[in-house]
Formats: sequence, structure tokens, C-alpha cells
Amino acid sequence: MAAVTAEVVVVGAGIAGVSTAYHLASRPGMGRVVVVDPRPPLTLTSDKSTECYRNFWPSPEMVELTNHSISLLEELTEDSGDYFSLSRRGYLFVTSDQQRLDAMARQAEVSSDYGTGPVRHHPGPKPYGEAPDGVDILTHGVLHDAFPYLNDDAVGAIHVRRAGWFSAQQLGALMLERFRSMGGEVISAEVEEIIVLGGRVRGVRIADGSTIEAAAVVVAAGPMSETVAATAGLELPLFSELHLKVSFRDHLGVIPRDAPMVIWSDPQRIDWSDDEREELAALVRDELLGEMPIFCHGRPEGGTDSQYFVGLWEYHQKVMEPVWPLPEDPLYPEVVMRGLTTMVPGLVVYRDRLPPSTVDGGYYTKTGENRPLIGPAGPEGLHLVAGLSGFGVMVAAAAGDLAATHICDEALPLHADAFLLSRYDDPGYLTAVAGLDDHGQL
Repeated sequence: MAAVTAEVVVVGAGIAGVSTAYHLASRPGMGRVVVVDPRPPLTLTSDKSTECYRNFWPSPEMVELTNHSISLLEELTEDSGDYFSLSRRGYLFVTSDQQRLDAMARQAEVSSDYGTGPVRHHPGPKPYGEAPDGVDILTHGVLHDAFPYLNDDAVGAIHVRRAGWFSAQQLGALMLERFRSMGGEVISAEVEEIIVLGGRVRGVRIADGSTIEAAAVVVAAGPMSETVAATAGLELPLFSELHLKVSFRDHLGVIPRDAPMVIWSDPQRIDWSDDEREELAALVRDELLGEMPIFCHGRPEGGTDSQYFVGLWEYHQKVMEPVWPLPEDPLYPEVVMRGLTTMVPGLVVYRDRLPPSTVDGGYYTKTGENRPLIGPAGPEGLHLVAGLSGFGVMVAAAAGDLAATHICDEALPLHADAFLLSRYDDPGYLTAVAGLDDHGQL
């Protein structure tokens, strides 16, 4: 290809890269911005996401980041006529353990102090109903009046209100369209090297041997970010976990279409029959026979006329180098359905004959404390939008905006330093995160 010169090269055309490119191109006076990726935009992991968002996190920095991201999403949805179907039905964390409910209520108070919004108790002085933000704490009677399909054993729940889901593919398509309309370009090629001379970035070399000259390069390559950054001599503290999801047809309408994201917050054991347990043991699937982890969850998929429901349960806990196609788990639909049945007993009608289902997924590429890497790192001109874990879709808007703020040397928000790679040079930070027992991951 002919020699190309740009002001900024963004490596990666997933939701993180597209958002970064969009926010850069939106800056007044910004020169040419080029996105480089060998795959079509939004096709590696971005289109496999849960497509959910929430401002409920165990750290003030993550609450601030997601609050800003949600505000940007709200502006975009209003400006575009709800192009990407932004909903706000919330996250409903359900438990059958009173001590766990008490702990969740305490966590809600802490998160409220961080900026999630007010905490409301039900029953209480105000009736339970619609709310723009904050957290509602529901005890047994109120919970089952509002959500009668839940397990009678549930003693309560917390309902996070500034939360919901949207079409990540449509959001990405909207930002990509606007990026191109502002003169941005997407080049289908693989970046083989970030060129660094004299301690600063000079551009990238792509697979055909040609170069794209640029004063700034953004590594936003999702699961490939570690590999791409290494070509500039930068080591990133990232690892990847396999995460799957299953979409099934709830043709009997067990879960109402207006349900929130429902999350069973207790560990559980699947009630396999003796024969099934023997078969699972023979298959060396011992992880399915004992106590299973918390947070089996799911939500309605599609509009009011849809019959589909998306279920997720990260019981694999498998750290691995990303490979494609994804490793298969033929038992995943049944395991998730059994887990969801604990929370929504009506799903038992599907036990003996599972409805049609589709499994896909991707990788959560993350740091050890599950906070992203956003901002300058390594040689001058190199920037990161990486380690977006399972919250890539919900923070992509703010992450791209923050990266653009760094690159354009604008005034930074208070939480900016919390996402720099240089935070690992601070012994106090390392001590603080070493003691964390809640990283905010479902």
C-alpha cells in the first residue's frame, strides 16, 4: 500500500478502538486518525459481549468511570433516536441468605458514597417503583410482590438502578459511522510492530512491510493488546479468561419480557441424578459436581416480541492464551439452565427438553485487580485502552474519551491516574489491591 501518514493510529477495531477513534476524531483540530485491524470491525470479542452496563462497583474510580460512560451513552442514544436500544431495567442481585443480603446492603451504602446514587429500603417510607439511579434494597415480601417468578427461598435482593443493557453492535456501528464521516479511516491489516525511535513512537509497520507514520499510537487490541504492546518493548500485566454465554428460546414465557438482569448471588449445587453424576465423573467434569460459584445470571434478549433469554455463569474459571475458535463446552446450556432454575423455579419445564440455544462468548482480558489500563505508557506517544475485562462495552465510551483527553493534553478527570500503567510503580497501590476480595466481576 502507499505510504500513509496519520496523527494517531489506533490498533484494534473492537468497541474500545472504535470508541477511542470516534472520540479522537470528534476533537476540534484533530488530524487524520486511522484504525488498523486485520479483522472486520467489532467482530472478535465486542459482538460476543453480554451488552450490559452498571454503575455499581467496589471502587470510587470505577464508579466515576462508568457514570461518565453511561452519561455519554445517554447523550448518544438521545442524539441518535435510541439507535442502540439503551434500556435501564437494572441489575437485581437476589439471595436466599440473610447474612449475604446484609452484606450486599452494606456494599450498596459504600457504593452510594462513591457516587452510585441513594440507597432506598423497602418496605420503607417511600414505595418501591421506578428510580433514575441508586440502589433499592428489597426484603422478602416486597421482592416477591414485584418479581413473583423468583424462588420463594429468596429473602431479599438489591436492585441497582443505573444499569441495563443495549446493542453493543449498534453502538459500535454508530460510532464507526460517525468516525468515518469525520474523515477517519479503517485499514484492514495486521500491525506487526510499533515503531519506536529515540524513545518515542514513530508509527506502525504492518504485515505487507509498509508503515503508517504517526506521532501517537493507541493499543486497543483486546485480547491481543499484550502482544501488540510487546512490539514497543512494553510489558502489560494482563491475562485472559474464557467466558461463555448462552441464548435460549423461552417459548413458554417463564421470565417476563420486562425483567431486569437477574443474578443469583449465592453458591449452589446442581441437583444431578445419581446416573448423571456418574456420567459427569466419567467425563472428568468434577467442577460440576460440588459447590458451584455465585452469580449465575441472565436477562431478556431482544424486544417485547422476542422470546429469547441470555444466560451466563462463569464456572470454568479458566485462564488461558486466547485461541479461536473458542474451546467448546457442550454441557454449558444445560448447566446454565440448571443454575438459573435455582433462582427462577419455573424454568424447570425446560429440564428434560432444553429449548433451542446458541453458545458464544469471548475472553475477559484483564489486570489482576480488574481495572483497565487507559492512558500513556512506555515510549512517548504510546497509549493504552486495554484490560477492559468483562466491562468493555459499558466503559468503552468513557475509556475512549479518556484516551482522547490524554492524547489531546486536555484537563484530566480526578480518576485518570487510577487507570495508568504507572500505578503499579506505587507500593501503596500494590498493597491496597493485594487486600481486595471483591473485584466487581460477575
